[in-house]
Amino acid sequence: MKQFLKTTLLVAATLWSVATLAADPTVPLDEAKVDLHNKASLQRGAQLFMNYCLGCHSMQYQRYNRTFEDLQIPEDLGMANLQFTGEKVGDLITNAMPTESAGAWFGTGAPDLTLVARVRGADWIYTYLRSFYVDESRPFGVNNAVFPNVGMPHVLQELQGVPRKTTEERMIDGEMKDVYVGIKADGSGMLSPSEYDQAMLDLTSFLVYTGEPMLLEQRRMGWYVFGFLFVFTIFAWLLKREFFKDVK
Repeated sequence: MKQFLKTTLLVAATLWSVATLAADPTVPLDEAKVDLHNKASLQRGAQLFMNYCLGCHSMQYQRYNRTFEDLQIPEDLGMANLQFTGEKVGDLITNAMPTESAGAWFGTGAPDLTLVARVRGADWIYTYLRSFYVDESRPFGVNNAVFPNVGMPHVLQELQGVPRKTTEERMIDGEMKDVYVGIKADGSGMLSPSEYDQAMLDLTSFLVYTGEPMLLEQRRMGWYVFGFLFVFTIFAWLLKREFFKDVK
């Protein structure tokens, strides 16, 4: 009985943790119009991940060669431009940051991002990547509107520019209050606001792909399954009618 209770409590705690991680923030989420058929977008997303994210975050359940094949990247080109840790093409995508060092620098180890899209959702990731803003009170000088007090620097600032949180006064419950209305960069980045949004959509799309690489294949096979069931239903109905034609 004790073992059953322990198991039940463990399962409940795990489900609660996942639900908490995936819960919607108070900031409205922007729709991420992910298109997994768009190989160019996925390739750009892979490039962004390898250049800006892999230094801290691993993707230890995904292999280089599988990524290159699915994203239609020539193996030699991928190894020359997207592989910076000296691993082999068949190796898992890991980084060289020791967990102990990550804990000392950031307060906690940087999470693996292979399945982050399945936990958080594409809309959350897309909005999060575009919600960093200057906050001098934080250790790295930035905060995030979607994930307050996150222990992560804004590694994409050179692309976006210096982002600042914008608010405006609105009447709420009879009182004038400052309401969050979005993030606005200062224009010093390498990309324009629209280009940065597209880059973050590309990165989000790549994370959605790594969360479930077989998703497109599953959908393709699903139509065959539905077709089989439809045809089988017709034959089953004809067979039933034949068996029961003399039954009154």
